[in-house]
Amino acid sequence: MIEVRQISKGYDKVQALKGVSFEVPAGEVFGVIGPDGAGKSTLFRILTTLLLANSGSATVMGLDVVKEYEKIRPQIGYMPGRFSLYHDLTVIENLELFATVYNTSVKENYHLIKEIYQQIEPFKNRKAGKLSGGMKQKLALSCALIHKPVVLFLDEPTTGVDPVSRKEFWEMLRKLKQQGITILVSTPYMDEASLCDRIALIQEGQFLQIDTPQKIIQQFPKPLYTLEISDHYSWLNKLKSDPRIESVYLCGQALHFTTNEDAGAIVPESKLIPPTIEDCFIQLMSKKIATIH
Repeated sequence: MIEVRQISKGYDKVQALKGVSFEVPAGEVFGVIGPDGAGKSTLFRILTTLLLANSGSATVMGLDVVKEYEKIRPQIGYMPGRFSLYHDLTVIENLELFATVYNTSVKENYHLIKEIYQQIEPFKNRKAGKLSGGMKQKLALSCALIHKPVVLFLDEPTTGVDPVSRKEFWEMLRKLKQQGITILVSTPYMDEASLCDRIALIQEGQFLQIDTPQKIIQQFPKPLYTLEISDHYSWLNKLKSDPRIESVYLCGQALHFTTNEDAGAIVPESKLIPPTIEDCFIQLMSKKIATIH
């Protein structure tokens, strides 16, 4: 469904993408997980035919993103990271506008968006700029779906919305997948990785690893320990200076660390824990930095 081969893109002195390659089969939810500035939006803009890469190639539904962009655009839906609908138009006016652009109508394709749109339909005459974050999200998704796309590109769709809206949104994506829509979604939230079929961890324009979330976690190389303590930074510096500690970092309100020795003898209050995708990301980043140096 999506094939990317050695895509690179630079802006002046900044290299946003560095030889990225991956494939997404039909019907998969593929997540691109990484922090702001990692290259996610650049990749999505290339795949949605809005930006030209400096080198490499990419196809969507077997169509070249450069040579056959006119055939691709009617078959994809795209939600950019920033809310890009018309603030001065009402909910229904935005939806009707997008339907018209794709030579369809809200009435004709209402069944495609019914479950999502019904949640904001009571506010259909409210201007889009006056909607809450979660409602804007639902409107943007409705506009992206109104022409029945084969592939859906969602660039950081849950950034800036409340936890309840994030949960609702991922439930909507699960139902869209059941309809056969292929979904490529990017997010800086590591906890959303487990909601994807496969993920690519990205940092500084490069993929660190591509696999299922479960397999990435299974490949974490060392036993992982946590230390829940209020004085984070003094303990962080203390463990960093201890030669028996291989790695240590702050994760939320706790310290996570690895060691080849008896952790209980070093830090009696520590506990063995299973790693998360965030732990895996940090470990892969450390490995990459060590390789560079």
